[in-house]
Amino acid sequence: MRVRAIAGAVVVLIGVSACATQPPSEDPVLIKLTEIDDRLAKVERLVNNDSLVQLAGQVAEIQAELREIRGQVETLSYEAEGAATRQRDQYLDIDQRLQTLEGGAPPASRPSARTGGAAAGGAAVGAAAGAAAAAQASGGGASDRVRYQEAFDLLKDGRYDQARADFQRFLVDFPNSDLAGHSQYWLAETYYVTQQYKEALPAFQKVLNDYPQSRKLPDALLKVGYCQYELGQYDKARADLAGVVQKYPESTAARLAGQRLDRMKSEGH
Repeated sequence: MRVRAIAGAVVVLIGVSACATQPPSEDPVLIKLTEIDDRLAKVERLVNNDSLVQLAGQVAEIQAELREIRGQVETLSYEAEGAATRQRDQYLDIDQRLQTLEGGAPPASRPSARTGGAAAGGAAVGAAAGAAAAAQASGGGASDRVRYQEAFDLLKDGRYDQARADFQRFLVDFPNSDLAGHSQYWLAETYYVTQQYKEALPAFQKVLNDYPQSRKLPDALLKVGYCQYELGQYDKARADLAGVVQKYPESTAARLAGQRLDRMKSEGH
């Protein structure tokens, strides 16, 4: 029995010795651990690659959305610019037509089937004669209206520097013309539309101070408030815009002043 036990012990020692002396490259445990480590590294690479792909896809989607938004902004800017131009042209056209009515007889009515073209022609001649008489009565003669119209056309065409110079010369040459108040207003407008608010503000105020009978007083006071708003003079802007609403409640200027007051309130001004 003792011999068998000793023999068994020797076998075990030999086995242990064999495992202890086995090189690492042949160790099954190390081989299994190495295999697991390789598989884990592959999985990590796959996970990282998928994340990069997803991230790249998200970046591409964001870029596409930005391009779409940029296109929409450009479209809206173009439409807003076109609307502003159309509104300005319409406003100038209305002013011009009102000036024509103020400067002469009412426009001839459309010829009826009974009176025919002869009556219309006679009415047109009468209107022209009335306009000429009114121009002479204004103190500046017919040339003041011609000069005013020339400057006004430059303004309508967007040639603001030239229009400004012409309105300035008009005020020097025809200080007593019934168009002087309008000329001063449009002179101020050439500054306002080019965002020269510091220059526009005193120019509009001059309409209020020097031409108290001008039909442009509501619009001039409105633009004074607008200029003060653009210059950050919010208290003064509120006071003058409220003055437009109070003094000229039925005018378009009053409606626009109310809209700007609402906007200032929403902006915390």
